[in-house]
Amino acid sequence: MGIGMDMVDIQRIARAVENSRLVDRVYTSREAAYCRTQTGAASFAVRFAAKEAFLKALGTGLADGIRWHDVEVVRAENGRPSIAVSGRAGEIMEERGISVAHVTLTHTATTAAATVVLEKLPENV
Repeated sequence: MGIGMDMVDIQRIARAVENSRLVDRVYTSREAAYCRTQTGAASFAVRFAAKEAFLKALGTGLADGIRWHDVEVVRAENGRPSIAVSGRAGEIMEERGISVAHVTLTHTATTAAATVVLEKLPENV
């Protein structure tokens, strides 16, 4: 149903997250709490890339009432990332019959990247 990819410069995000208003606006409290337990800004950067990749896959960007907090990167106990969607973004997914958002995250010392694939699964799966 859609694919999106985004890359960000980690130092750019590092400078931006020094502003707590930006952190509060872009990241959920769970995301911010997790990122603050990590060393460096790569966790913030890769989550920003994932949110952008999701919005590209959905084809909306931050329009039609979608907010940054509607898209949250969560981690399973084994560390596997996934996307939790709420608010208007969740409504749009439901309207389009999109049932799953796959995400992969990666980073180097300088760049963070994410890819999101939106899929409509058959009802009997």
